[in-house]
Amino acid sequence: MKIVKFILCLLFGLMFINAGLNKFFNYMPMPRLTIEQMKVMTALGSIIWLIPLVGFIEVLGGLLFIFPKTRALGAIVILPVMVGVTIHNLVVDPSGLAFALPLLAINLWIIGLNWNKYKPMIA
Repeated sequence: MKIVKFILCLLFGLMFINAGLNKFFNYMPMPRLTIEQMKVMTALGSIIWLIPLVGFIEVLGGLLFIFPKTRALGAIVILPVMVGVTIHNLVVDPSGLAFALPLLAINLWIIGLNWNKYKPMIA
């Protein structure tokens, strides 16, 4: 079980590091977007600090998520981004749910495993 958890966390972290770096270097091709998706991208792009901030959070959260010692912090750091990705896929692009829901489940699983570490913050 430890190996499975490590592999899932490594892949999860690397996926977010890749997504975050792409926000800075734009090395992955953009898929064809619908008019609705173009409107969303235009709105997000008009807030000049938002995309770099999300990219930074994705890289930081992905790095923290990979290492067992910092995984609990990484899971909390990346959670708002993961919720945003899931909601976006629910509302704008349901085809992405097959990718977003398992990632959200992994994120919530790691939060659940580390719940005792979070208790002091909410006590």
